[in-house]
Amino acid sequence: MSFDYSYFYELAKDILTTPSPSGYTHIVIDKIKNYADELGLKSFKTNKGNLIVEFEGEDSNKTLALSAHVDTLGLMVRSINSDGTLAITSIGGNQMMTLQGEYCKVHTRDQKTYTGTILSTSPSSHVYEDCARKGQTADELMIRLDEVVHSKDDALALGIQNGDFISIDPKTTITDSGFIKSRHIDDKISVSIIFTVFKYLLENNKKPNYNIKFIISTYEEIGHGAAHLPSSIDRMIAVDMGCIGKDLSCTEYDVSICAKDSSGPYDYQMVSELIEISKKYNLGYAVDVYPFYGSDASAALRAGHDIQAALIGPGVHASHGVERTHIDGCTNTMKLLHAYLTEIKF
Repeated sequence: MSFDYSYFYELAKDILTTPSPSGYTHIVIDKIKNYADELGLKSFKTNKGNLIVEFEGEDSNKTLALSAHVDTLGLMVRSINSDGTLAITSIGGNQMMTLQGEYCKVHTRDQKTYTGTILSTSPSSHVYEDCARKGQTADELMIRLDEVVHSKDDALALGIQNGDFISIDPKTTITDSGFIKSRHIDDKISVSIIFTVFKYLLENNKKPNYNIKFIISTYEEIGHGAAHLPSSIDRMIAVDMGCIGKDLSCTEYDVSICAKDSSGPYDYQMVSELIEISKKYNLGYAVDVYPFYGSDASAALRAGHDIQAALIGPGVHASHGVERTHIDGCTNTMKLLHAYLTEIKF
């Protein structure tokens, strides 16, 4: 089995470097719709901005939903300070201490974009005695704009206002040793994984066993990404980042199979099937319990959908910070997903 890794890397880098904090996802969704069009797959946008990509299966009597979210962590302008710097509020669960010194972009309501830097409110060790202690919370951070501003009125004159979205520079890097380093690997890498599997199926004239509806969600980071599903979904696999650290067994080289997260256990039968496939094909895999985690499948179940659901994904180190995964973990996820789509009957 040979996936098109050039395609995978191209797609991953394109969407990783496209700003899309939760609530500001229309640009990246349009890009992904173009990728679906290029593969000849039908897709449509929902009212809330999710994209549903359809892949016809051998048996149209049942439908398997896949999900991956394209919204990311980000910031928003809370207010404009008297000196023209910007006070911020967090979108999603940022590790605020990792944001000091990061470059960012401010996206105004009139379609302008300004660059800036996220800094502590005591940004100079030569000036502020508390410099080393500041920057742990949103209240202790600010945006320094790369524009000549001296006052609140100067910032307002640029068209910046309260409620403008701020995206964080992902610093996307792909190393010769196979590591993918970037903010927002969670969960844009999974979108790239699923499209790469779809491309493999199409190029090899293969169909999944059942109809697939791939839900690319846009509000996962704030809890309701796939709360609404298309009709007639029987099963759902959320493809999202696998957790690494503490007593977890997953590494960046594995596909993680989540048995339970903060929303509770995932479907016993589906989890067991995913484990058996991983054993059958000698995949690098891990089964883990995520202590502080919820997925698109969690949102769908909480919304009352009568589905069986599971959660898998490549191991991602330092989640919600400066993240990293490896091509081996992505490949193991592709192989597990491919086998599940083409071999499992339900």
